[in-house]
Amino acid sequence: MAHSKRYNSNFEKINRDKEYSLEEAVELLSSFSHPKFDESVELAINLGVDPKHADQIVRGTVALPNGIGKDIKVLVFARDDLAEEAKNAGADFVGANDMVEKVKGGWTDIDVVVAAPDMMAEVGKLGKILGPRGLMPNPKIGTVTKDIAKAVTEVKAGKIEFRVEKNGIIHNSIGKISFPNEKIVENAKVFINAILKAKPQAAKGLYMKKVTMTSAMGPGIKLDKSSISG
Repeated sequence: MAHSKRYNSNFEKINRDKEYSLEEAVELLSSFSHPKFDESVELAINLGVDPKHADQIVRGTVALPNGIGKDIKVLVFARDDLAEEAKNAGADFVGANDMVEKVKGGWTDIDVVVAAPDMMAEVGKLGKILGPRGLMPNPKIGTVTKDIAKAVTEVKAGKIEFRVEKNGIIHNSIGKISFPNEKIVENAKVFINAILKAKPQAAKGLYMKKVTMTSAMGPGIKLDKSSISG
């Protein structure tokens, strides 16, 4: 695959034999030449787990202290008082059967879906649409709840979900390149610590095998795991 001149120029700044500390990596990333839009800063973490086994799936949520620099669009399935709570908390779309029908029609222009427990019988019918997009509400991560206002507020403030992919990698955005370096570092530490805390008991051997930081359009920078796993 051919890369742009900008990508190649940035790539040449990286010492491929070195694993950078988190602070060094963020400083290097900020020195790169970037496109005109505000790129996401991303972490890819290769884990020593086999997600084919249910007891080795790594998933959870984490509240990033500085958010991810994106206005998260939240859909809430709720009725009556809970619907009002959702609207007051800042949910972008709120409804019951009307929103179920809208999603059935193919609309998925949202980032997070929250549902009241009494809506799950209907929301469950949307599994084939929401599931593949990672949008299906789940009580384990707090998106099926009676405390709708809290769920919406947390998501809007920077709470994100992570889940290991089938090849053993967790890949998430942790901010924007326009963030001050210290805010990227802070988000990265909180995110990585959440992955460490989510280590399954069934995971054997080396858990965190490789950590790479990158911008959306840039080359990866290998991180020194010993500097970030404290």
